[in-house]
Amino acid sequence: DPMGKMFFNILATFAEFESDIIRLRTREGMAVARAKGKLRGKKPKLSERQQCELRRMYDTGDYSISDLAELFSVSRPTVYRTLTRTEHAK
Repeated sequence: DPMGKMFFNILATFAEFESDIIRLRTREGMAVARAKGKLRGKKPKLSERQQCELRRMYDTGDYSISDLAELFSVSRPTVYRTLTRTEHAK
């Protein structure tokens, strides 16, 4: 009936408003953390030394992506990300 429809529309409006407020507060909190230097993200699986070694081994042409993933105990996408990251550092 029309009253039920109106009631659910009002509930949906408040739910949307609440989710927007949560999103806004989350963004503000992240901005404060970033300003304080506390927001870092996920740490790389490989150290700087391991990344350099992986790049060196890949550049020799003797190792495939699968070989490198197995040697360093990481996934193939991690190897690709590391190669892309170290490509810019060359």
